Amino acid sequence: MTRYTLWGIYAFMVEYLVQTPAQLAPVLAGARKSRKLTQKSAGTLVGLLPKTISGLESAPEKSSLASLFKLLSALELEMVLRPKNRRGGASQPGEW
Repeated sequence: MTRYTLWGIYAFMVEYLVQTPAQLAPVLAGARKSRKLTQKSAGTLVGLLPKTISGLESAPEKSSLASLFKLLSALELEMVLRPKNRRGGASQPGEW
């Protein structure tokens, strides 16, 4: 958990490890809802249709990277890529 200060108010942002599209979908939906945005209002911020937001939140593997990055922008999120931590060896079931 990371602590941020914004206008003198402390906020905590949880970092999520996402290894599959199935893990990404609820993170996107939860981030949108935590910001009190509807699919329509999130889409309006970055030029996406509500059905595109819905697709990203239900089956992100069928969506474009461009749409994903637009939604991340609307949600004020960023993507960080790093080497996998391979302690113990085997991948998780369903992991790409």
